[in-house]
Amino acid sequence: MRLTLQVQLVLRALLDDPDRELYGLEFVDGTGLPPGTIYPILARLEGAGWIESRWEEVDQHEVGRPRRRYYRLTPDGVAQARDGL
Repeated sequence: MRLTLQVQLVLRALLDDPDRELYGLEFVDGTGLPPGTIYPILARLEGAGWIESRWEEVDQHEVGRPRRRYYRLTPDGVAQARDGL
């Protein structure tokens, strides 16, 4: 995995609390990066096995917004991220 500055920012956001799940806009707020940068990074990290994701289970009409996709580091991802940073 190539650890560009943008990837490092995403990994640092995840490492702030490795057990916590974050959704896309939390990465945008936490890193200052635009969504068009965040989502490809998350896809690469997930493909490499560093993170895992899940879709929120809510009724979109009840909550008045689209479902969120949550991301968190895998145990191996925590170790890889710490070593890489």
